[in-house]
Amino acid sequence: MMKTLLSLLAGCAGLAISAFSSGAQAQGSGSATIDAIKTRGALVCGTSADLPGFAVLNQRGEYHGLYTDFCRGIAAALLGDASKVRFVTTTYANRLTALQTGEIDLLSSNTTWTQPREAALGLLFTGVLFYDGQGFLVSNTLGVKSIKELDGASVCVQPGTTTEKNLADFFRSSNMKLNPVVIESVEEIRNAMTGGRCDAFTVGTSTLAAFRAGLGPRAEDFVVLPELISKEPLGPVVRKGDDKFFDLVRWTQNAMHLAEEFGITSKNIDEHMGDPRPDVQRLLGVSGNFGADMGAPVGWAANIIRQVGNYAELWDRNVAPMGLPRGRNALYTQGGLQYAPPVR
Repeated sequence: MMKTLLSLLAGCAGLAISAFSSGAQAQGSGSATIDAIKTRGALVCGTSADLPGFAVLNQRGEYHGLYTDFCRGIAAALLGDASKVRFVTTTYANRLTALQTGEIDLLSSNTTWTQPREAALGLLFTGVLFYDGQGFLVSNTLGVKSIKELDGASVCVQPGTTTEKNLADFFRSSNMKLNPVVIESVEEIRNAMTGGRCDAFTVGTSTLAAFRAGLGPRAEDFVVLPELISKEPLGPVVRKGDDKFFDLVRWTQNAMHLAEEFGITSKNIDEHMGDPRPDVQRLLGVSGNFGADMGAPVGWAANIIRQVGNYAELWDRNVAPMGLPRGRNALYTQGGLQYAPPVR
């Protein structure tokens, strides 16, 4: 009787192991998103198309900016080729839905990390790619020097954003009258500002800088007020439940910061392949295989740096020309908030 029972238990154990093995094989890399990217041969990145310096689509159909270059870094890490990205233009209204429904693999745009977006929408922010804050752009003709002087002003604001709520909260808590002018299109906001329909435009300072630069000769007619009314940590967003892809996106950014910290650029990376520092050897894949657990090849970080660059290169190429200082976006060694954990 005991032998029969043991035989039955052994048989059940064998079936369980077999089922587990079959399930593991069916899972592929263990990441549905990574498997889909590898199968199609391209990362699908949701982004903006009208944010100079961050995400803009030029007349040749090419995307440029900090956010779009970051997506290229992910493609370089996973597929070994930074060009294997298919960009999808999203709006403030549809960007989160596009990610939830699987239309895009990740969202890399001006999206603020907030509690409801993670707790209620099934999304995760992988880090802060750009530390921002909400400010105000006003016409010089108003003679306004402070936000507190905007009582009763008509303020352009885009719908479906944290900006809209921040605006209402600030004016209410300051006992100021607000006349919101809700417009989604940046082009329409541009017309509203230059035509006098709006006294001010409020959004993150990164967007304000891009917006002002896009005014061309009229840029000098407008000024960004010095105060901020919010914290706006902007970062890439992925769906919950796919930990390996989350890790890959997070560590793509970490690799860019570590490369800057170590002085490794797209131009000198080959010289650093012989760098004796253990941290550098692990980052560049000279020792160990720290990409395997993320479904990435050995040289994942080296591919990012060589093909796209470190964070400073992304900044200098895209954001610096608009006159924005690094500020909080500098490395922690330079008084900023960007701090990357080690690869070990």
